[in-house]
Amino acid sequence: MPKPPAPVPRRDPHRRGWLRGAPPPGWVRALPVVLVVVVCLATLLSPNPLEIGFLLGAIPPLAVLSYGPVATALLGCVVVVLLSVPAFQLDRPGNTDLETVTFVAVLSVFLSYVRSRRDAQLDLERTVAEAAQRAVVPPLPEQVGPVRCAGLYRAAQRGTLIGGDFFDVRRGPQGVRAVIGDVQGHGLAAVSTVAALLGSFREAVLDRPDLTAVAAALDRRLVVDSEEVRHAELFATAVLLEFSGDGRSVRVVTCGHPPPVLLRDGKAEEVEVAPWTPLGLGLSDGVPRQNGRTVPLRPGDVLFLASDGVTEARDSHGAFYPLLDRLPRLADLDPAVLADHVLTDLLAYCGTVGDDVTMLVLTPRPPGVR
Repeated sequence: MPKPPAPVPRRDPHRRGWLRGAPPPGWVRALPVVLVVVVCLATLLSPNPLEIGFLLGAIPPLAVLSYGPVATALLGCVVVVLLSVPAFQLDRPGNTDLETVTFVAVLSVFLSYVRSRRDAQLDLERTVAEAAQRAVVPPLPEQVGPVRCAGLYRAAQRGTLIGGDFFDVRRGPQGVRAVIGDVQGHGLAAVSTVAALLGSFREAVLDRPDLTAVAAALDRRLVVDSEEVRHAELFATAVLLEFSGDGRSVRVVTCGHPPPVLLRDGKAEEVEVAPWTPLGLGLSDGVPRQNGRTVPLRPGDVLFLASDGVTEARDSHGAFYPLLDRLPRLADLDPAVLADHVLTDLLAYCGTVGDDVTMLVLTPRPPGVR
């Protein structure tokens, strides 16, 4: 089978640009000063008067984009002084022209003050959002027990860091357990459901004797929450994994979620496991218990789990992203950066992705194997 073409890197759509709150680039900050220098040099070096004084009127509004009120006021004063110096002969402005430029400069100072306060508030809100994300979905450690971990999360809703996907890896009395899932909806409306499910999972890891009991605990959490809110109809899909103490096998339970992909010997294959229905539909009561599937693991095996934001992403022609075809080539990379390269490849294939994108890469490392 021919290898897929190398991915063409595209800009991450969730990366903040300077027009969306990021600090302005250097050329924007330099533009007002450069304009002052250019106008002064042009008028001093030209043997004839130049009617370019109007360019100085643009300096205070340009300063608003990147400078605070004090720097904007200083640049405004420079403009007024330059227009008043006879040596520059800048259009020989009259009183009305100077009053207009002065008014624009004062207004620019006010706008700069407002922008500075707004930016400070946005920075504070982003800091709070990042703290909330770390509280709800904290960064994964590099290794939990015998399992190396790497995760990636990109929320679908612009301007948010948290959405409707979740994952976690925890060590308990029964071994290392992991979960990845997707709740109904996305964005801020799904955050409370994500927090409730992760809280239930972390408690169940310590108390529940088997993996199906962990799934039942998550299901019961959603059922109870749905009863408290009229017409809530909460549900979620999830995959749960339980690694043996030596990391040589893993048990998998799927609840309406795409199954894990096993990367082995340069091939990518989905783990075949009998699925349960999604969480929140009453799995814990009256549904036949299924123990999932236990998969033996070898040194070098990698388990790749993803949300439907990856598996159901489409290109401009409506073709699904061929995850199983493209993973083997990407799997030659360090598992710690595999998710980042899959995201790059996904954006190159689809251009834009309209759903939460979540990936979890788990690499078992049995004792004595490096």
